[in-house]
Amino acid sequence: MSKCTVCFRNCEIPEGSLGFCKARICRNGQIMAANYGKVTSMFLDPIEKKPLSRFYPGSMILSVGSYGCNLRCPFCQNYRISWSEEAGSFAKDAAYVSPEKLAQTALRYRSDGNIGVAFTYNEPLIGYEYVLDAARLVKANGMKTVLVTNATASLPVLAELAPFIDAMNIDLKGFTDRYYKELLKGDRGMVMDFIRHAARICHVELTTLIIPGENDSEEEMNDLSSWVASLDVADRTLTGADIPLHISRFFPYFHMTDRAPTDVAQIYRLADTAKRHLKYVYTGNC
Repeated sequence: MSKCTVCFRNCEIPEGSLGFCKARICRNGQIMAANYGKVTSMFLDPIEKKPLSRFYPGSMILSVGSYGCNLRCPFCQNYRISWSEEAGSFAKDAAYVSPEKLAQTALRYRSDGNIGVAFTYNEPLIGYEYVLDAARLVKANGMKTVLVTNATASLPVLAELAPFIDAMNIDLKGFTDRYYKELLKGDRGMVMDFIRHAARICHVELTTLIIPGENDSEEEMNDLSSWVASLDVADRTLTGADIPLHISRFFPYFHMTDRAPTDVAQIYRLADTAKRHLKYVYTGNC
C-alpha cells in the first residue's frame, strides 16, 4: 500500500488498486497515472469554449481529455468520463495517444488556427504526468498549453507543471467550505491555495457555476470576487482585479434534477456584484 499525494485525499492505495479518482494506481509499490495517455475525447475547439476570453481570443485549440476525477459534483457535464460507473468502460476503450503524437497532432492543425493544446474534459491533474510530458513537447514546438481544472491538487504538482503551462481556466465552484465539502466532496482550502499560486505563474481565468439554493447569494459572490481581486498576478502591470470571472447558469443534469435552471436575472445580478471588484466578468449559458 502506498500514499498518493496529488490532492488532499492522500489516498492509501493497495497494490493493484485505484484511488478515489479511479485514475491513479499502485503498481510495484509506486503511485502512477493509470490513465496516462488514454484519451477519451479530442476536439478542435474555439478558445472561448474553455472558457478563456482574454487569452488569444478568436483562436482555436486542440482539446484533449482522459477519464477520472477527484471531485463528485452531482451536476457534472462530463460524468461519463469523470466519475460514474461508466468511466470504467471508457477507460478500457480509450485510445492511447503518446505525448509525441499529441504534440504532432497539435502542429498539424496549426493551419486551421490552432494555437496549442488544452487539457480538459475530465480532471487533467489526476494524470499530471501525461500533462507534463505532453506540454513540454507542445511548448518546444512553439505552441501554447492550457489547463482546465478544478484546482484540487497539491502545490508540488503545480510547481512541476508551472514552466510548461501558459493559461488556466480554474473552477472556483463556490466560496463556502460547506458547499465544497457536502456537495462536491472537495476541499476549498486546497483550491484557494492552488489559485493563489497559479495566478502568479500564468494567465488565469475563473469559472463559477451558479446552483440555485447553493452558491447563488450576492453575499457569497461579493466575498468570492473580493478575494479574487486581492490576488497577485503573473503580469506585474496588472492586479487581481484583472482576473476574468465567468459566471455560468446551471441547468438540471445528471444527479441534480431536483431544481430549476438558474434564473437569468440572478446571473446578471451576481455579475453586477462581481463587477464591484473585478474588471472582466462574463455571463455564460444565458
